[in-house]
Amino acid sequence: MTITKPGPQASPLSQPFWDGCRERRLRLQYCPDSDQWVFYPRALDPRSWSSDLQWRDASGRGTVASFIVVHKPGHPAFVEDTPYVVALIDLQEGPRMLSNVVGCAPDKVRIGMAVRVYWVEQGGEVLPKFIPEETVPKEKE
Repeated sequence: MTITKPGPQASPLSQPFWDGCRERRLRLQYCPDSDQWVFYPRALDPRSWSSDLQWRDASGRGTVASFIVVHKPGHPAFVEDTPYVVALIDLQEGPRMLSNVVGCAPDKVRIGMAVRVYWVEQGGEVLPKFIPEETVPKEKE
């Protein structure tokens, strides 16, 4: 018996975020009134209460603010992935995002580690996860 991993459930409010993920673009809301980025998707900016939120591409860069290593997952579909890292990522633009750090051993993840978005296909969706910045191939100058 194959167990399918549960995936995100988009709402009308979050659909532009998930559409961006399918295009491998990390899209966040931005509020011109407060000059602040907003994540998770909302109808109003939590600082200015403005509804003038725009979807913009984010850099995909951040740092690990906190993390845990999961050894016993809460859903049987994730057993084969253990151990895995669940982390709070402070995005370069300001918001904090919950995701996974992949591409390195869980014991190598550190608070303050520079990370970059890494796209993973899962259950017909594309999810933003993060890899250590040091593992990203350097672009030729």
